[in-house]
Amino acid sequence: MTLKDLGYTDYLAKFRIEQQLDSFQVGRVISEHKERYVVMTESGEYDSELIGHLRFTAESRHDFPAVGDWVAITEYDDDKALIHSIYPRSSIIERQAVGKIGQKQIIATNIDFGLIVQAVDRDFNINRLERYLTICYDSKVNSVIILNKIDLLSKTELASILEQVTSRIHGVPTFPISNLTNAGFAALKEMIKPGETYCLLGSSGVGKSTLINALSGKEQMKTGEISTSTSKGRHVTSHRELIVLENGGIFIDNPGMREVGIADADSGLEMTFDEIVKLSEKCRYSDCTHLHEQGCAVLEALENEDLDQVSYDNYVKMLKEKEHYESTVEEKRKKDKQFGKMIKAHKKNRKHNKY
Repeated sequence: MTLKDLGYTDYLAKFRIEQQLDSFQVGRVISEHKERYVVMTESGEYDSELIGHLRFTAESRHDFPAVGDWVAITEYDDDKALIHSIYPRSSIIERQAVGKIGQKQIIATNIDFGLIVQAVDRDFNINRLERYLTICYDSKVNSVIILNKIDLLSKTELASILEQVTSRIHGVPTFPISNLTNAGFAALKEMIKPGETYCLLGSSGVGKSTLINALSGKEQMKTGEISTSTSKGRHVTSHRELIVLENGGIFIDNPGMREVGIADADSGLEMTFDEIVKLSEKCRYSDCTHLHEQGCAVLEALENEDLDQVSYDNYVKMLKEKEHYESTVEEKRKKDKQFGKMIKAHKKNRKHNKY
């Protein structure tokens, strides 16, 4: 295994020299388990942890390693290492953290392609596709849609789903496949290039782990049995994990996501809903919300049935989520600032009373 096989680039090599990190080994985080990390290098894998300085100076989750990160390490035992530094990230796929106000959750870093996987039988949901696309666009990651389990549909049913996708989503490669029959795999394999990183995104049971196994030609990931009642695979991926395929390509498998919350995704929304953005340029008011204003080109297109109503509703819903997230971030900043002032005043009073 070479660093190039893991996705190492000339930019990272230059950064290593400029930041005087060439005395450390360089490796990539392939899995994370409660602030312990497995790092893969040219010489093997290391069970790794952060040095104290990195841990205590971290201001947020973004200052800790994530799956996909490049790190500088030193070995201190046969298979153990310390992480001294995190290299710059070319991309970060993240979502609004579930149950944590005003916070984001990193899904993976240094990704070239986000592979959005949906099963066409029960899981297919074009609104959710637009959510994943928005996250990928905002992360500056190329998107690919994979529609799995096409063996469960007739040709007419599949054609109907593909028409729905192309009418709402433009310019995104779409691959209808079957893990069971390998239909569509030849075209998908042609897209995968050595040294590039592909992050699998999707709900539980859509066949992400099975897809990796099929592409690699061997059992890379553990998969569950198919449920006879739901026709879904039982979810078994419990953490993010990076896998390098022998025939090229680096894959990151993810636990299924029940919620795909939108954070501050301005550019992502604009790219996903480019049709609405183009229409908005014709609105009477530059600050038009596209909800109730007179002279709104978006609402006019809806009335004339030139714009898909369901897509518009999804846009409005995600826009409101973004605005709510931004307001909670601002509220959290104010509370943190007030708390900081209180601590400062407390320390000042303790010092005064001491004398």
